Amino acid sequence: MSGKSGIVKYHVKLSYEVDGLVERADIIGAIFGQTEGLLGPEMNLNELQRVSKVGRIEVNAKSTSNTTAGDALIPMSTDIDTCALIAAGIESIDKVGPFDCKFKLEAIDDVRAAKKEDIVRRAKEIKQKWATKTVSEGESMLNDVHQGDAGKLSTYGPSKLTCSSGMFDSNWVILVEGRADVINLLRAGYDNALAIEGAKIDESIKELCNSKDTVVAFIDGDRAGGFILKELKSVVTIDYELRADTDTEVEELTPQRIDEILRPIADEIKHGKPAPELKSADDKPVAELAAKVFPNLNETLEAVALDSDKNEIFKVPISEVVSKLSSQSGIKYLLLDGIITQRLLEGAKNAGVECVIGHRIAKLSNSEGMTLKTFGDLGVS
Repeated sequence: MSGKSGIVKYHVKLSYEVDGLVERADIIGAIFGQTEGLLGPEMNLNELQRVSKVGRIEVNAKSTSNTTAGDALIPMSTDIDTCALIAAGIESIDKVGPFDCKFKLEAIDDVRAAKKEDIVRRAKEIKQKWATKTVSEGESMLNDVHQGDAGKLSTYGPSKLTCSSGMFDSNWVILVEGRADVINLLRAGYDNALAIEGAKIDESIKELCNSKDTVVAFIDGDRAGGFILKELKSVVTIDYELRADTDTEVEELTPQRIDEILRPIADEIKHGKPAPELKSADDKPVAELAAKVFPNLNETLEAVALDSDKNEIFKVPISEVVSKLSSQSGIKYLLLDGIITQRLLEGAKNAGVECVIGHRIAKLSNSEGMTLKTFGDLGVS
């Protein structure tokens, strides 16, 4: 989870064992959730992250048939006393979800001690190279850079989440993981970003998203980003899901790459979605059928099955369609207000369905012999 990160002084390293199968997101959730309020508000991990005292918490997990074990690394820029208190608090965690667990402190490494030699050597090189630059010029340049970004930053909600100042008046918002992501989007020309700053989604984010016409999630391309996106989608309605390149964080992308990812969405929001067009004249008969059924099917979360004469056989919620298919025959067309998944495809094939139409098609295997179309392919919206 990206967040503001000060100069890291210590690495707090812990190991853990859980008597059950859990994911890294569950471990991170337990660390944040079960230490909250334990050591007082100033020692809350979310608060420490917000004020740059705690960086990205890295968790590794390895599962066996019925247990999960691994390690956690917490970068901290506090004093050693605070590190010790946080470590002791995490060691007190005894549950991850419904499962018993045990955390153990392995080490608190002083990062600065390991870096001092390299810093001194590099400082000598910098001093020699920049000897001709005046101190005043350097200070002026730093001040210009700082004011250029800081002047466009603001905060939102009781938790003072970092955002860009244009977010308040924009009719759409881009949700990112941390403060550095907001700044990087500013450099690319996008001033409507908000940092969620942690795996636990702040209540104020829900309220903000309800007030915006469009909500875009732009999350890191690593595995942790996948967990955060899943958590975000569980509490907020996301209109567009975007990810940075694989194993890359949003804050690491160039402004040009950020614009390449966001520009199609920005143009679509500004000008509206282009009207879908029939992609193949051969699909005209199916398109006419889809156009007839679509108005009464769209946004119902239902599926309708038709026979070869286009008479309705059944109409059920999408959650029930696979089980319904197993007890029906004579179906030629299946249209649904949802995604054509592998499970639905298998159920349709077994029922002898010839054509399936939905909003989107997931990555599928073994789809030979069936006609799969989206409403967009058929020029229907």
